[in-house]
Amino acid sequence: MADATKPLLRVEQVGKTIKSQTLVRDISLELGAGRVLALCGGNGAGKSTLLRLVMGLLQPTSGHVEVDGLRWQQDRRAYADKLGYMPDDYTFARGLTAWETLQFWASLRGLPKSRTEEALVEVGLADMRDRKVTAFSKGMRQRLLFAQAMLAKPPLLVLDEPTNGLDPYWMDSFVELVRKLRSEGHSVLYSTHQLPVAEASADEVVFMREGSAVRQGSVAELLRQYGSGGLHAAFTDSRQAGGAAERGQT
Repeated sequence: MADATKPLLRVEQVGKTIKSQTLVRDISLELGAGRVLALCGGNGAGKSTLLRLVMGLLQPTSGHVEVDGLRWQQDRRAYADKLGYMPDDYTFARGLTAWETLQFWASLRGLPKSRTEEALVEVGLADMRDRKVTAFSKGMRQRLLFAQAMLAKPPLLVLDEPTNGLDPYWMDSFVELVRKLRSEGHSVLYSTHQLPVAEASADEVVFMREGSAVRQGSVAELLRQYGSGGLHAAFTDSRQAGGAAERGQT
């Protein structure tokens, strides 16, 4: 169980460079137990790279990542057990139903079949349990991936663009699911292009641009500061400030 007095996730001055291309530059952040943090930014901002660094799928060129005081290099299995991951792009096995797909993931974690059924209900796919996943829409596949991330009820869920392909109803349902996870003490780190989703579900936000965190802080504080403009106004302001800083360096 995570110590509520300490950050569950700590990212310390993390950078990632591949073949002289800097993907993430000197990012630091913390996320406490039972808190939700949204990474917001356009394509190429570095959001997915940062999430993969948190997951241990990539190793940082500089800095380090800790989950519940543990680094990936210390104990990979124990580190992985603290996380649930929803990738942005995943190719499902052909011929399997929703139930078979989710049950395969559950069996890898030693979870009972009842948990598979429960997770399908949570994401609204119980009626589709016997349908082939290859016939699913993008939004339905997203919901199935979200279900597998939640299966083992890990302390930290890491979700890469979880609202891609969701219709408005299921976008609202995603917000409610995130709120429920938070109320149960889980922490959620996710990336999104949908600022209204971040506004409705996140406690904290990090705006990213070209691999850097150009602004980060409390959603409530940003909403107080920007009023009716909300996170959209804050995001626009941070992009303009970032662009001005870059022009000043040239």
